[in-house]
Amino acid sequence: MYEPSDDRFAEVWRSSRAYLTDVAFRMLGDIGTAEDVVQEAFVRLSRTEPGEIDDERGWLTVVTGRLCLDHIRSARSRRERTQDSAVLESMAPVAPDPADRITLDDNVRTALFVVLERLSPAERVAFVLHDVFQLPFESIAETLGRPVTTCRQLARRARQKIAGEPGRVHEVVPAEHRLVTEKFITACYNGDFGALLSVLHPDAWGIAEPLPGAPFGPQVSRGRESVAHNLVHFYQGLSLVSVPPTVLCYAGQELFAVLTLTVTGDVITKLHATIDPLVWLSVRREQS
Repeated sequence: MYEPSDDRFAEVWRSSRAYLTDVAFRMLGDIGTAEDVVQEAFVRLSRTEPGEIDDERGWLTVVTGRLCLDHIRSARSRRERTQDSAVLESMAPVAPDPADRITLDDNVRTALFVVLERLSPAERVAFVLHDVFQLPFESIAETLGRPVTTCRQLARRARQKIAGEPGRVHEVVPAEHRLVTEKFITACYNGDFGALLSVLHPDAWGIAEPLPGAPFGPQVSRGRESVAHNLVHFYQGLSLVSVPPTVLCYAGQELFAVLTLTVTGDVITKLHATIDPLVWLSVRREQS
């Protein structure tokens, strides 16, 4: 078994945690649950012997996918067993009070999952892993415990359902954009200044705009060194997940910021951040 201080285990955690959280969030739509699933996947990795697994990220992706599949099936089963109309009525959304605190995550989550909710659990896993993360069907077959041909059919059916949905809101971004975003997320989480510089254009610039109520106005940074410095200062250690064309940043269970990346070629040329001022103040207090 791995020891908590094992360098290899720590390196896998640093390099793969953000990626796996992204995978889980795309399937589950809840950052807290996604983080719990990834934590459990790493716990299972820690129970293996060092050197037993050749490709730790691939192994963790399979385990994370299986855990997500179990969760989706369990959640869907619970919803199907809910017949009490009074309970359903009590869950109906109500019109927001303008005086209430502004939140962003509900809108983003609705946009992301309005179509995926129409897919079966297996279709959702096959679509997300193959069409979004471009994993081979051999890995997906291992995750789902089904033949490769069946997994291809599941992804094809999911694609057809999404293509036939007039209200489609989820688009698959080019692989290059996804790769740059993944590197960006990992570098931010680890506070890796050098890795951030490698994905930022020399003339990159960023703007952070607060929602109403913040004790500050828009903040602009120019040049990749300045942008990278601010990213490390504000986002290191926080949970970031990709929801194209944005990156969602969570402080604990609360949405801290929504980042929109402009990618040209293999580098980021512009970042636009919308920040929740109340969560921002909480983060600042913890940093001080």
